[in-house]
Amino acid sequence: MPRPQHDTFYSDIYSMVTQIPAGRVVTYGELARLAGWPQHARMVGRALREVPPALHLPCHRVVNAAGRTAPGWVEQPQLLRSEGVAFKSNGCVDMRVSAWKPLESFV
Repeated sequence: MPRPQHDTFYSDIYSMVTQIPAGRVVTYGELARLAGWPQHARMVGRALREVPPALHLPCHRVVNAAGRTAPGWVEQPQLLRSEGVAFKSNGCVDMRVSAWKPLESFV
């Protein structure tokens, strides 16, 4: 699969991140798919690590497919909990409860 152009890809990902509502999360893979770049979940992580602070994106609302938060980012779970995101007893986001389903937003 060809690699996307850096600027276009990042712009597409950042645009989608702005749409994630408070209290909801999306996975890296789902975010890549929604932005039109399926098969590029790992690149989503890289794009989110490189977000310019001036954009003020809610990157904390992106987790892995199991609902795990980013390793070493101790503020992420706190930010999610402050928005009402549900967590399971193992410390992962409860994706059945808190996953963003964008199609439901438009129904």
